[in-house]
Amino acid sequence: MVFEIADHLLQSLSACTSKRLLKIKGLSDTKVEKIKEAAKKLSPTTTGFITAAELREIRKRCIRISTGSKQLDAALNGGFQTMSINEVYGEFRCGKTQLAHTMAVIAQLPKDMGGAEGKVAYTEGTFRPERIQEIAERFGVDPDQACENISYARAQNSEMQSELLEGLAANFATNEYRLLIIDSVMALYRTDFVGRGELSERQQVLGTFLRRATQMAEEFNLVVLMTNQVMSDPGASALFAGVDGRKPAGGHILAHASTTRLLLRKGRGEERVAKIVDSPDCPEREATYIITTGGINDPDKA
Repeated sequence: MVFEIADHLLQSLSACTSKRLLKIKGLSDTKVEKIKEAAKKLSPTTTGFITAAELREIRKRCIRISTGSKQLDAALNGGFQTMSINEVYGEFRCGKTQLAHTMAVIAQLPKDMGGAEGKVAYTEGTFRPERIQEIAERFGVDPDQACENISYARAQNSEMQSELLEGLAANFATNEYRLLIIDSVMALYRTDFVGRGELSERQQVLGTFLRRATQMAEEFNLVVLMTNQVMSDPGASALFAGVDGRKPAGGHILAHASTTRLLLRKGRGEERVAKIVDSPDCPEREATYIITTGGINDPDKA
């Protein structure tokens, strides 16, 4: 346990910039330089490079967490993978929050049931313990215990959202957590930064937040699941017939930060369609699912 925390501390120090360390009261340029040198000496590699074989060994720690739908899991090669941040976007009533709630329960299940045997951290205001209890009953999990394994916090602004993420580092260092849900990632940024005049600043702050989320996912072996809103792009549908005039909020900063991007849309009747828009290890393809009392499921389970 002590060695794991020390290892996480070393990784955090190596990833932290000198500019950020200088903001800590009492640290001068000389002290920061000595800290960075000590971290470099304690690092497993002096150059920062490792072989592909070594990286393959590290990635054997990765776990895939099921979505609750076999069709969607098949499209994702088994589910969302740890050590990555993933974006799920779509218009209202497509199942973004329901997917988040379903995975919050599944992450606690044994690995042979599609889980990760870990706890969950959930941020933002759409979390409902009642839904967790309903979904837990579907998987034969004690509803009260399922709620106990989920840490919840609601950010009131984008600055608080970043502070909450930093505060979770202590929880993640225990190696008990496997899933972080941010529902939704852009909601606070869209209200805190208004108009084109603040767009540049918003993207810089967002980029810093996403970079930290990526570091945590890789360092603590987590799945970071972010839901996102969509916004209208009238110009696209006006210029090109058949083009969807909706695009995810956040721009290129969020698009490049996301390992896997999933578009959710309404299908026929009660069906919903999930399309893999971008992924390093999954081809572009679609899967159909439904929303049930027990969370996300396959259409034949209706």
